[in-house]
Amino acid sequence: MDILRFATAGSVDDGKSTLIGRLLYDSKSIFTDQLEAVERTSEQRGDSYTDLALLTDGLRAEREQGITIDVAYRYFSTPLRKFIIADTPGHIQYTRNMVTGASTADLAIILIDARKGLLEQSRRHATIVSLLRVPHVVLAINKMDLVDWSQDVYEEISADFQEFAARLDFSDVTAIPMSALTGDNVVERSAHMPWYEGSALLHHLEHVYIASDRNLVDVRFPVQTVIRPQNGRGDYRGFAGQLVSGVIRPGDEIIALPSGLPSRVRSVSTADGELTEAFPPMSITVQLEDEVDISRGDMLSRPNNQPEAMQDIDAMVCWMDPTAMTIGAKYALKHTTRTVRALVKGIQYELDINSLQREPEPGSLPLNGIGRVTLRTTLPLMVDPYRRNRQTGSFILIDEASNRTVGAGFITEN
Repeated sequence: MDILRFATAGSVDDGKSTLIGRLLYDSKSIFTDQLEAVERTSEQRGDSYTDLALLTDGLRAEREQGITIDVAYRYFSTPLRKFIIADTPGHIQYTRNMVTGASTADLAIILIDARKGLLEQSRRHATIVSLLRVPHVVLAINKMDLVDWSQDVYEEISADFQEFAARLDFSDVTAIPMSALTGDNVVERSAHMPWYEGSALLHHLEHVYIASDRNLVDVRFPVQTVIRPQNGRGDYRGFAGQLVSGVIRPGDEIIALPSGLPSRVRSVSTADGELTEAFPPMSITVQLEDEVDISRGDMLSRPNNQPEAMQDIDAMVCWMDPTAMTIGAKYALKHTTRTVRALVKGIQYELDINSLQREPEPGSLPLNGIGRVTLRTTLPLMVDPYRRNRQTGSFILIDEASNRTVGAGFITEN
């Protein structure tokens, strides 16, 4: 059974937490005591209904303010598929949290309040989802019960979004009218909107095709650790890590990077034994035919299909720290399993992700700012453009003094 990771995004009070609560409730993925606790809290607050948003707004501060602050991960499954939900904040000051939640998603649900239409924050979220190259997008037009289930409202919001999305890079957008509060078009098709001929949200999530989203062409195997068992098998040397893209089979020719030394795969195995082939995102151990000097941070790829070794990195960076990024600043940069030091050589522009306008040469990048940055690293990184490979095309920046993650980067094509 495969796993679909999806993130929710929307402005404050668009109903993200209620939608996730409805999915968990209607798919029978919550325990009786959880439901009873939510019913009790709803009653204490004087609500005339069970507030399913309380299932996901776990932090006390979130419940008191009625907003989502941190990224909350929830898990549920149906007979067809397992799901991991990243419930990301809608408020502008938590943009960095949204980037964190959506960076690994196969699909993003962008919620729109049917009464308000496409807001500035909706455009902001759509831009981030496009920047992160989330393959599939659902435009969830929520609270249709408050606009009398109007087809005109649905079509107007869909058209507005399509017009804005034409300037972005989406391959697959599906618009679904719904009411998370009443459950219409969430798990079951709605009787209130006979004019809508598409599927309910859960049916779409169960059937959206994600197998082709994985890059099975470019073999990229960052080595995480070298295995030398202390049990007398002195000749054993395996390289363990997660295969982030491509397919590896015994007998394949490979090249070790950055050394450029060639070899051939002797075996591919997991804890359950040897494999005839491995594919992403499997965690595997690879043995080679030759004695090649390989250590953590090196990468295995095909001789005729290699990532580019680069020290000058052009990237879009989302800044996540209250102390702004400035030209000349130095950070630790973690890319796959390799960590190097990096210097900020330049900040070409900051992107206004509401209007998509570029502010040239801002000099610094503030908290939650997104901009095009040039970095110089102490050692070469084996990279692909983020557009081609989300794993080898991304990195994080770390403050060396505090060890805080201060930025997330997406490598652009030169």
